[in-house]
Amino acid sequence: QGWGTDEKAIIWILGHRNASQRRQISETYQQLYNKSLIESLQSELSGDFGKAVILWTYDPPERDARLANKALKARKKSIKNLQVLVEITCASSPHHLMAVRQAYCSRFNCSLEEDITSYISPPLRKLLIGLVSSYRYDKDLVDTNAAKLEALHLNEYIAGKQLDHDDVVRILSTRNVYQLRATFDFYKEICGSPIDQDIIGKGRKSDLESLLQTVILCLAAPEKHFAEVIRAAIVGLGTDEDSLTRAIVTRAEVDMMKIRGEYFMANKTSLDNAVIGDTSGYYKDFLMTLLGAKI
Repeated sequence: QGWGTDEKAIIWILGHRNASQRRQISETYQQLYNKSLIESLQSELSGDFGKAVILWTYDPPERDARLANKALKARKKSIKNLQVLVEITCASSPHHLMAVRQAYCSRFNCSLEEDITSYISPPLRKLLIGLVSSYRYDKDLVDTNAAKLEALHLNEYIAGKQLDHDDVVRILSTRNVYQLRATFDFYKEICGSPIDQDIIGKGRKSDLESLLQTVILCLAAPEKHFAEVIRAAIVGLGTDEDSLTRAIVTRAEVDMMKIRGEYFMANKTSLDNAVIGDTSGYYKDFLMTLLGAKI
């Protein structure tokens, strides 16, 4: 309020509050001042720092609903955009996915499935509809016989380049993650190579092959996927701030310690050093706060 903004106070308060606390702060702010906290932040903050704070302040289901809508409405439907949908459907709990679908309906007056149907062409449409419509069992339950059988089925369809076969979509979109990890392990044991490698055809990867690879990784080891998203956002000329922000903001309360470990093993440098070396100012301070640093 008034001249200027106390960015450090915003970082200190919001950066150290979990989702439930941020929700309570937003609701209380609305009651006290009769205005939206998000709108107030939007009017005062700008650039990558503003985007990161606002994305963090949203209730997680609404945040992911907005990310999904932005990906679907993007002029260019690149795999980089569509992997956001895979992250939401394959690297989140079944309860969170249900909450995202409800938030999407409330916010955009249509279902996530309807917008995928409207904006995405086959064969990607079929896979994404299957993934967003799923409700996986979330307990550690594995049927070993089914895992072996479905590993053989997946190999048959992959070898025959039938990557959008109904059974492929069914297996990947309905089985719980523990069951799928067992299936992927049996696939490697039976076929001699990891399933994500076999998906890739010779020559340039198709969009379906690329998306399926992301699906497999997000189901098998989401921490590896997000460590790679962060690495890709940082390496080379310039920084992909949107991807970097999304990865850190959406996983800070989920599995950031695992991502840290995976990043270090893959890149032989800490995630903290990577972020410090590629960001600056309040944006850097906010991301580092979410990573657990004392700013």
